[in-house]
Amino acid sequence: MLPLTLAVVSRNYFNLPAWIALHAGLFAAEGLEVRIDHIEGIEEVNDRLRDGRAQLAYGVTEHVILDAEAGGRQRIIGGNVNRLPFSFIGRAGLRDYADLRGRRIGVSSLRAGSSSLIIKLLAARGLRYPEDFTLVPCGPILARWDMLRSGEIDAGLQGAPLDQIALDQGFVSLGNPREEVPDFQFTSLDVDAGWAEANRDTMLRFCRAFLRAHERFYTDQATASRLAMQESGIAQRYADRAWEQYTREAIFPRDGEASEAGVQALIDISALIRDLPARPRRAADYIDRGWLAAARASL
Repeated sequence: MLPLTLAVVSRNYFNLPAWIALHAGLFAAEGLEVRIDHIEGIEEVNDRLRDGRAQLAYGVTEHVILDAEAGGRQRIIGGNVNRLPFSFIGRAGLRDYADLRGRRIGVSSLRAGSSSLIIKLLAARGLRYPEDFTLVPCGPILARWDMLRSGEIDAGLQGAPLDQIALDQGFVSLGNPREEVPDFQFTSLDVDAGWAEANRDTMLRFCRAFLRAHERFYTDQATASRLAMQESGIAQRYADRAWEQYTREAIFPRDGEASEAGVQALIDISALIRDLPARPRRAADYIDRGWLAAARASL
């Protein structure tokens, strides 16, 4: 068995295709012994890819773009969260985005991820950053959920099924960002291009399991919900609701591919607030579709 490490962000529903590939034996069928490292610091996921502690990653897509702009070798080779699975969840008593003036809003990181999206959404309502609200870097959604419950933040994006759990516990939804930004590549399957070229056979094995896992997610709700409960500790009703939303809205790509429209939306939104003059502003510059194409041809 060939050993591999996949770094992922926290222990949340976003990782379900990887959990399916592991526990349903899809990696093992390809002769791979894959260890999934659940990382709470979102920057560390891509750091591990860069220094070789992980060979592949479910990382925040903007980190790959920033790495490429700095001369790095990270590339997007597949999709993960291709469409926003979030609700904008706030503390009880808040009614809409306007009530966020003067409030503390939790984001994954000030450098990348949800911060640019939050700034865009609130700018459309006349709230300017940093004059009108404070962004608090919390890390991934599980940490944001803890800080929302403790009162350290007033609002933040929460992904399914945590948004449903929050509503059932008396928090409120201020809006659904997907209605305004239908495509947004939040996280993706990423790799160091140099390592991938030097390990072509291993890469193809992983990509075949990756493709099968996405199809299995869409066709086997029982396995998907069981593993969501097992790995993230949520109740079955929330696991089932999340599966229904993710399949209905195609949040995970059934074909495993990254979304060019989603990456472009990420680039455009981020460019509004970040001084990144080197950015070519073309999504295709960051996506290498060759690996999944080769794996698909070998199935």
